[in-house]
Amino acid sequence: MMKRIWLITGGCGFIGKSLAAYLLEKQRRGGIDVRVLDNLSVGSEKDLFSMLHHAGRPEFRTGGVELFRGDIRNFEDCFHSVRGVETVVHLAANTGVEQSVRNPLADMEANVAGTLNMLEAARRARVRKFIFASSGAPLGEVQPPIHEGVAPRPVSPYGASKLAGEGYCMAYTRTFGLPATALRFGNVYGPGSGHKGSVVASFFRNALNGLPIEISGDGSQTRDFIYIEDIVRAMVLAAKAQCEGEVFQIATCRETSVNELAAAVRRTLEERTGIRTAVSFGSARPGDVKRNYSDITKARRMLGFEPLTTLDEGLQKTLEYFLREAGVTQRKDRAV
Repeated sequence: MMKRIWLITGGCGFIGKSLAAYLLEKQRRGGIDVRVLDNLSVGSEKDLFSMLHHAGRPEFRTGGVELFRGDIRNFEDCFHSVRGVETVVHLAANTGVEQSVRNPLADMEANVAGTLNMLEAARRARVRKFIFASSGAPLGEVQPPIHEGVAPRPVSPYGASKLAGEGYCMAYTRTFGLPATALRFGNVYGPGSGHKGSVVASFFRNALNGLPIEISGDGSQTRDFIYIEDIVRAMVLAAKAQCEGEVFQIATCRETSVNELAAAVRRTLEERTGIRTAVSFGSARPGDVKRNYSDITKARRMLGFEPLTTLDEGLQKTLEYFLREAGVTQRKDRAV
């Protein structure tokens, strides 16, 4: 059987290495190999191997995963990495509102120029499917639940850069016939997020290091928290579906405040480890929206997507990952 190659940009990162492990674990009979393009500025070769090793896959060393060190801001790197590829999942990006506020030019170079480089490389290589990782940030401050019919009004450079990426995907589909699909992810969490600055990872990391859970603002802001395995399944479904030129909200359709999340994290920690941790409040972050959760009707209808993991289940699995990383195996009864 001929091999089908999936290229994952940013494949050494949290979502990318989870997708790689899934493809090798679940799709092996389909003859899929994985190629990763990553500049190793955040993730590492060790991170990728550790995830595959945890999934029980030896392919990193035997040829099932090919790591190409390069940068999406360099067109030649993009072009060389995409040769012979069937499906591109474009995850590499400058991530998060805070970084984009600190350096909007760097955000644009990675998220706009980098995406355009990948689209052009994919067009020249006649890639059969291009999946672009976006977020709810392009829509800005709107009345939730957010959905694909809402007019985008980004309030941060990050949201603007992701909106530009979506626009280029749609343009490449309609102008050049490149089958591109944009997926707007909710707030992704789960095992493998140890290096992330996301809220769930930060809460667990602080608590296990004896620090209080730190909330930006008053904690009333809401988000749609989606477990990593559900995001991975959504990407695979989008790659199989006839959905070129479309944008989809990929989330849980559940609104959770940061205060509610903090309470759930504290409860999960105490039940599993006996750790009782405090909460502190800091300044609100510029560019953050107040409320955000998604209507996933379109993804359900066109992709057959359904989130399967509840927040409590996902937090328990995520905590187990952080405990393994910290080398903690026994219950501890102590307060922080």
